[in-house]
Amino acid sequence: MPDDIPEGARRETELERADRNFVELLQELRVVQTGVQILFAFLLTLAFQARFPTLDPFQRGTYVTALVLAVIAAALFTAPAAVHRALFRRGAKREVVSVSSRLAGIGLTVLSLALTSAVLLVVDVVYGTPAGIAAAALTLLVCTGLWWLLPALMGRRGTEAGTEGTRARGHGRGAPPADGGGSGD
Repeated sequence: MPDDIPEGARRETELERADRNFVELLQELRVVQTGVQILFAFLLTLAFQARFPTLDPFQRGTYVTALVLAVIAAALFTAPAAVHRALFRRGAKREVVSVSSRLAGIGLTVLSLALTSAVLLVVDVVYGTPAGIAAAALTLLVCTGLWWLLPALMGRRGTEAGTEGTRARGHGRGAPPADGGGSGD
């Protein structure tokens, strides 16, 4: 490998990178979408259970909140396909990837709130409101930790390792990789 190409760098055009990033994003969305569909189906069935009319106003509000958040999450996670379809063959792949990535990030935020609301509802019905609030707080903490904190820490560690590797290969401090940046991941 020539010295001017960083270790692990891909030889791809911007369009190839955009295509790859979009395919990777769609794979991520397929995984998440299944979970959203299961949550949504579960929530839809609750309203038709015999015990549903006995829920108090707080529980009904929590139910509606969880249901609406699940719908919004599903819409956000399917929006990249609609954006791609609307802009297909218009030379807008980079913009499609950028917007789709933002939609997915917002979708994860909404999904974490939907999961939190669903846990609040179920634990509230089973064990009472204080336990429901505690379980919901724990759910939100776990989602935040795994979906935002962990990747942020890994990214920081990867950036530090990348900077050290760049210096070790003789590139200047802070010199960008030859491909103009990371893989866009």
